[in-house]
Amino acid sequence: MTRQRDDLGRELARVAIFAALIVVLGMVTVPIPGGVPITAQTLGVMLAGAVLGPRLGPLSVLLVLVLAAIGLPVLTGGRGGLGVFVGPTAGYLLGWVAGVVVIGLIVGSGRLTWWRIALGVVVGGILVVYLCGIPVTALVLGLDLGATALASLVFLPGDLLKAAAATALVLALRRAYPRAFGMRATAAPASVHAI
Repeated sequence: MTRQRDDLGRELARVAIFAALIVVLGMVTVPIPGGVPITAQTLGVMLAGAVLGPRLGPLSVLLVLVLAAIGLPVLTGGRGGLGVFVGPTAGYLLGWVAGVVVIGLIVGSGRLTWWRIALGVVVGGILVVYLCGIPVTALVLGLDLGATALASLVFLPGDLLKAAAATALVLALRRAYPRAFGMRATAAPASVHAI
């Protein structure tokens, strides 16, 4: 019973740490025309999925979204409140939840390798998030879907850089502190494979 409580406490702490990381990374922002700023917050989402996995990763994202919904300024540019869920970024916020699940599933599907991490963060952290975000942005702003998708390409170079950074950070964290990966750390081999 005590061991279960300790494990639950560790898991909750890990969820809270990654939620805090997502919030802090939201302070790094570059505004651009069109209503959706370039932010480092998605790097935190990528890291949450890769490190926490498909079960705990979404909880850290949902915690951030709940804090935003109750009005705390936890999103990019100090935004919060229910209005963010009906604005141009609403689809991207919901895409974070789906994206973090996909990242966790891909990264956790086998041995932790750089290519598995990179694949997970690109598919889940970019493709899935874009698939959720672009249609909502087009709908809210009253724009053509194709034009909105084309305009969103301005984010792609930055997102690819964040995916590369997430891959490097996850590999470094696995080497330096495997316990960050929770129960997966004990099941995984002691070394991180580069191939």
